[in-house]
Amino acid sequence: MGAETLIWWGTMEKIPMTRAGHAALDSELKTLKSAERPAVIKAIAEAREHGDLSENAEYHAAREKQSFIEGRIKEIEGLLGRADVIDPAKLSGTIKFGATVTLVDEDTEEERTYQIVGEAEADIENGLLNIKSPLARALIGKDEGDSVEVRTPGGERSYEVVSIRYI
Repeated sequence: MGAETLIWWGTMEKIPMTRAGHAALDSELKTLKSAERPAVIKAIAEAREHGDLSENAEYHAAREKQSFIEGRIKEIEGLLGRADVIDPAKLSGTIKFGATVTLVDEDTEEERTYQIVGEAEADIENGLLNIKSPLARALIGKDEGDSVEVRTPGGERSYEVVSIRYI
C-alpha cells in the first residue's frame, strides 16, 4: 500500500527505526510476554488468596503493574508493526536518518557524537538523537564542515559538523 495505510481513525505512518532499535524493542517485548506478564499474573493469583480484595494493597499494586505491562506490550507491538527498519551501513552522503554525526559546539568547543534515530529509540543520554528534534532537523542534508544554527531552550547554539559516518 505504500508508506501510509488508512485505518478507521485516520492514517498510520511508518516509523523509521534502526536495526538496533528494532532489536531492542523486540527483546523488551519478549521479556514482557515471557517473564513480566506471567510473574504479574502469579502475583495477582497469590494476592487473591489473601481474601478481601478491596483492602489488599498487593492485589491493587499487581493489577496496576499488569495494566502497565499490557499497555507497554500493545505499544511495542504497534511500533514494531509500523517499523520501517533502515540499515545505516547501506547509506552514505549528507546527513540523514541513521547517520552518526560528530559536532563541535562553536562557542564552547565541546565535541559530541550523536546517531540520528527514530522517536521510539531516541535516548539523548546515550547519544541517540530523535529525528524529530530541532538539532536533528537542522542537521538533515548538511555535510562535513557545514555549520548549523539551532534554537534550543537555552538560546541559539551553533555547531560545526566534524564527521558523518554510517555504521
